[in-house]
Amino acid sequence: MSIPSGAPVAVPRVPEAIHRRRWAILTVLMFSLLIVVLDNSILNVAVKTIASPSPTGIGATQSELEWAINSYTLVFAGLLFTAGLLGDRIGRKKVLLFGILVFGIGSGLAALSTSPAELITWRALMGFGAAFVMPATLAVLMNVFERDEQPKAIGIWAGSVGLGIAIGPITGGLLLEHFWWGSIFLVNVPVVIVALVAMVLLVPDSRDPKPGKVDPLGVVLSIVGLVLLVYGIIRGGELADFTDTTVLASTIGGLVVLAGFVWHEKRSSHPAIDISYFKKPAFSAAVAAIALVFFALMGVTFFSAFYLQSVRGYSALESGLLIVPLAAAQMIFAPRARLVVDRFGARAVCTVGMLLVAGGLAAFGLFDAGTPVWVMCLVFFVQGTGMAHIMPPVTVAVMQALPREKAGSGSAINNTFRQVGGALGVAVLGSVLSTVYRGDIEGHLSGVPAAARDVAGESIEATLGVAAKLGPAGKPLVAAANDAFISAMHVTALGSAAVALIGAVVVGLFLPGRLPAHVDGAKTRGAAGDEPVLEGKAAGR
Repeated sequence: MSIPSGAPVAVPRVPEAIHRRRWAILTVLMFSLLIVVLDNSILNVAVKTIASPSPTGIGATQSELEWAINSYTLVFAGLLFTAGLLGDRIGRKKVLLFGILVFGIGSGLAALSTSPAELITWRALMGFGAAFVMPATLAVLMNVFERDEQPKAIGIWAGSVGLGIAIGPITGGLLLEHFWWGSIFLVNVPVVIVALVAMVLLVPDSRDPKPGKVDPLGVVLSIVGLVLLVYGIIRGGELADFTDTTVLASTIGGLVVLAGFVWHEKRSSHPAIDISYFKKPAFSAAVAAIALVFFALMGVTFFSAFYLQSVRGYSALESGLLIVPLAAAQMIFAPRARLVVDRFGARAVCTVGMLLVAGGLAAFGLFDAGTPVWVMCLVFFVQGTGMAHIMPPVTVAVMQALPREKAGSGSAINNTFRQVGGALGVAVLGSVLSTVYRGDIEGHLSGVPAAARDVAGESIEATLGVAAKLGPAGKPLVAAANDAFISAMHVTALGSAAVALIGAVVVGLFLPGRLPAHVDGAKTRGAAGDEPVLEGKAAGR
């Protein structure tokens, strides 16, 4: 087919040798991402076991369990800016290899933890390593695929999250049935070794030819602000009092530091995050959607493990199998989301996706101790379907808004908002759950010895532990604990659904609608600083 004279023709930027093995490279990147996602999904299934007294677990309280999750996500989110910039500066393959190695070391140490404090510490180290993995995978993807194939590749990349969600709980359940709780972290080590070898052999290196400087002050401000804010929220849930001096001081201090972070970034000559990106409504709406959907979903994921195992009595493996419909929906629909976006536009697709997530979360407000399994599976499938039609379009919107050379920075922004949203979701919704539960169960603790009364009211696991020690006299307390937890879950689920509805409004107002079809199927590159790409046969492929 001849090319019309005067048509813009440019040689594709991806070298031919790399282009030929792009799908193999994507497989390696998905494998790397899988390790990070797998770890979090495994931990969600294991929270009940870790909360059990020694030798079954390490007797972690609900607050300690939240910190085992948040120590990872906060370090992860706080370092993503720097990790993305370093990848752009010194090479994405280098930081990817470094991150995977540190993640593997942290996993081995976490498996050997003998106390909640040790587990929290090593989880933070794992988060440090993961911070260098996540932005590098997406940045490499953007540099090995031409722009017209990026939506498809990002959809597959996002679908691997669903695979991790499916494999994690099942793997965790199998390990917990046959080995000690630390095996859920030790399993990462051989996976890390395989990933390192595959990366060395297949993944190309890339960097920004005009890199910016690292912004250490910005990184410090972001970490301090997030830690103070989330600590205040968790502490408020522990005390069932958000007006306590320590809670207010920590929360307000965190907000002030984060405000200082934004002020510094706007005035820095080498900011960790370019605030001007957020002047674009579509960009801001995309990152807001990422944060809001993970805020809502992560909080529910946290308490659903207790609902399935403590209230319903399912084993860790059975709980993992119940999550499969959510993962399956993501794996099925995420790689195909681009086709729906091409037909209906990102605004319509993401708005409907948000409404599906909100509906799935609201359904938890109707669950009780006897809800049929098929209903739970259907709800999880609806949630997964909604997620699959949100994450690929908004990720494409974020990544294609920036030049390819800034892929590390764009990936860092995308993943930071996801992790911060998830961390705050666990903290805020976990605190709501704890506060409501504590208020409902206190009236049923009159028969509990005074020394154990305060501990018994902290969480359902703590209450069931005290009830077990009381023998037959503890049976009424078990029933009261289940009722109190379900009541608290209903309140938390409705709060989660409300957050998802806010996300639906945001994407409905600010994401772009359906783009006009291009003549002869040509696609514009659109990102500032990104040259046009010749497609199809004209590209010589």
